[in-house]
Amino acid sequence: MEGTIRCGANYVPLSPISFLERSAVVYRDRLSVVFGDHVKFTWRETRERCVKLASSLATRFQISRGDVVAVLAPNIPEMYELHFAVPMAGAILCTLNIRHDSPMVSTLLKHSNAKLLFVDCQFLQIAKGAIEILLKSTTSVPQLILIPDSGELSGHPIPEIVTYNNLLQMGSLDFEIKRPKDECDPIALNYTSGTTSSPKGVVYSHRGAYLNALSAVLLNEMPSMCVYLWTVPMFHCNGWCLTWSTAAQGGTNVCLRSVTAKAIFESISKHKVTHMAGAPTVLNMIIHAPAADRIPLPGKVAVMTGGAPPPSQVLFSMENLGFDVFHSYGLTETYGPATVCTWKPEWDNLNKETQAKIKSRQGVNHLGLEEVDVKDPVTMKSIPWDAKTIGEVMVRGNTVMNGYLKDTKATQEAFKGGWFRSGDLGVRHSDGYIELKDRSKDIIISGGENISTIEVESVIFRHPAVLEAAVVGRPDDHWGETPCAFVKLKEGFELTGDDLIVYCRKNLPHYMAPRTVVFEELPKTSTGKVQKFVLRRKAVEMGSLVKGKSKL
Repeated sequence: MEGTIRCGANYVPLSPISFLERSAVVYRDRLSVVFGDHVKFTWRETRERCVKLASSLATRFQISRGDVVAVLAPNIPEMYELHFAVPMAGAILCTLNIRHDSPMVSTLLKHSNAKLLFVDCQFLQIAKGAIEILLKSTTSVPQLILIPDSGELSGHPIPEIVTYNNLLQMGSLDFEIKRPKDECDPIALNYTSGTTSSPKGVVYSHRGAYLNALSAVLLNEMPSMCVYLWTVPMFHCNGWCLTWSTAAQGGTNVCLRSVTAKAIFESISKHKVTHMAGAPTVLNMIIHAPAADRIPLPGKVAVMTGGAPPPSQVLFSMENLGFDVFHSYGLTETYGPATVCTWKPEWDNLNKETQAKIKSRQGVNHLGLEEVDVKDPVTMKSIPWDAKTIGEVMVRGNTVMNGYLKDTKATQEAFKGGWFRSGDLGVRHSDGYIELKDRSKDIIISGGENISTIEVESVIFRHPAVLEAAVVGRPDDHWGETPCAFVKLKEGFELTGDDLIVYCRKNLPHYMAPRTVVFEELPKTSTGKVQKFVLRRKAVEMGSLVKGKSKL
């Protein structure tokens, strides 16, 4: 309109850096980070440490715009600080999975072209091994920067390795923070967990991180000065963007090097934790904690869960312990959470079992995402809201990745038709809420019938002897494939495969019940997702349950 202009007064590129700047003023003397019994920082101190670190990155290592800085560390204060310090230097933060071995770390370092690698002392040998592998093919390797632990390295100095503390000491508070020139500039590089294929490098923007962080505040109902317990790995989707969310609200970050049920209950009790998050495996850990490890909660603790649809029984048990569970759904490509099962007051009057089943739905898009839909992947038409017709879950909006690093073909394929194609199959209920049925690669087609492994798993989970379960297709010469269940039992319980099959047939149509049951430990990613591609490989190696010519 005539008379309007766009200038520095009314337009500033969005960036989560601004969250830290504000909290350093508003919440300057309130706790920002707590770790163990001795490490405590205020928001003023956290900002100062981040500015000093950014200063050292820029001046000592000449880190500049577009450079990638990698980190291999658990949920410790330094990991949290790097989420601000690296972008403040204009660089891109690449958080690596701490369960990767040296060959995988070397592959990701080479693919990302990382200039620096911050490594926690616990993973120093993994990092050194990765560098040695890189040196066999190139002389361009990242500089190692050690994040020491006083207990681990006391009396054992490591020569020729710069430490995190060295950089803090050399940094200057006068450093001019490098804000993004364009809010779509990259802020982070996250590699997918590889549950279905080789990891891909997902590029996040300052704008997307800003919007998803604020959306996470809303969907988790996080008030100012909340207390957040770090049970989600910060290396996974930047902690589902909650690294930046807590800064936006001036909350306290309670860091945990390793996640155990005992540590969770102790931290909640000691620090009066109000919020946390975790995959269903973390929830499972909590509800099956030994009585000796359990401490009554000082108040309601809001828990965001995602990564896989949590069985209704797990949700029901969490509620009984005093946790308030928010079910979210998303992928690395959507900065973590993309949808939430927003609760409706009229559901309060339903019985607990029904409430738990509703809570296990993936729900609707959060406020930062433009739209979520379930579509026919070929025609791109929306499927009917009948809770029966299966389609592919697709999303579009400002909290969808920029693309896959160095993989234009994969990016174009993911965005084909103007939507991000999740690869997840689901239905839509009459109220518009979506419910996942399976990954497109996990759906079992037996005798022409589609079998949702999620539905079969939810029934198996209800058996009192079952701790964990995953279902995949096993090749079958007659039916094409049949359900094969991999199960881990609770300690002290006994169950035969035949008994479990009989149980499933009583609670499912016969064609959906497993034909094979294997009792063993389930392989998982570091974020708690079951690696079904490993189980599928095992099922294929078993061969056909029924030998003979296919009649399909």
